Amino acid sequence: QANSLKLSAGIAEVEPMRYTPAGLPALNCRLEHESQVQEAGGIRTVKVVIKAVAFGALAERLVKQAVGSQWQFQGFLANARQGKSVVFHIQDFLQD
Repeated sequence: QANSLKLSAGIAEVEPMRYTPAGLPALNCRLEHESQVQEAGGIRTVKVVIKAVAFGALAERLVKQAVGSQWQFQGFLANARQGKSVVFHIQDFLQD
């Protein structure tokens, strides 16, 4: 069963760095994506805003990036702790 997501997106918002009880850096952010896709024989503009989180060295790298900068993110989807929303867990990001 695959749960893998690649998303070109801009960093829309970054919360202050926090630390897990184990002392691991954690960074919550919001990513924004906009593109055009083909669907049902037509072109559709797609916009999505998604909550995302990065941990460890990745969080420390991500917090240094400018809001508005564009990246290619890779990771997986999981429910937030409350289970009511989806969070993109970032496993890597590269310059878009």
